[in-house]
Amino acid sequence: MASTTAASTSWLEIARAALSACWLLWAAPAAAAEVEVVNPQLTASEDGYVVAADFNFDFNQRLEEAVTKGVVLHFVVDFELTRPRWYWFDEKLVSRSQTYRLSYHALTRQYRLSTGALHQSVDTLSEALRILARLRNWVVVDKPAADKGERPPAEKGEKAEKAADKPEKPLPRPGETYQGAVRLRLDINQLPKPFQIAALGNKDWNLASDWKVWSLMLPPLVPPAEAK
Repeated sequence: MASTTAASTSWLEIARAALSACWLLWAAPAAAAEVEVVNPQLTASEDGYVVAADFNFDFNQRLEEAVTKGVVLHFVVDFELTRPRWYWFDEKLVSRSQTYRLSYHALTRQYRLSTGALHQSVDTLSEALRILARLRNWVVVDKPAADKGERPPAEKGEKAEKAADKPEKPLPRPGETYQGAVRLRLDINQLPKPFQIAALGNKDWNLASDWKVWSLMLPPLVPPAEAK
């Protein structure tokens, strides 16, 4: 009897969750959300080159309801660095992505924005979105080992043969002109399955920017003495 009661309770919880998802998916339409990328920059730091940018967007009611009901939203920032070539396609030197997870914890009544092992908890959704909208100090080009005072693999012995056989991608050079590109998008592929299906072709879930492309000249890397 106890197991029958537990099974009934479990199925009831599943049914409630499904009904909640359906309500979020098929409720009255909300305005489509788009992202504007403002003032992107690539600057030198003690760790290499870092990207900064601001994102302007309206977080519509459908997304807000999804978060407050326990759906984790994954936002992805993409960055590319290319070298323009008049005689052929542009050469892509750097391609990086970073994922931010926006969630709500009912127990603490706080919103959490996480990336990798780092996270920040705030009391309101507007605070979490303000943090998401300000991209700062994201290292997209690591400082070469020689500039960090490290020996390259070929000098360490244990990986010399592998390093010799594997051609390295050309590193960006200070003083040369490149094109940077950055964008922010909501990754619907990481939504729960019922939401993925409804998000296809639904503007309410289309929170994304176009690529913001700008021309830049790489500044010199920060010397170790200045980094301290």
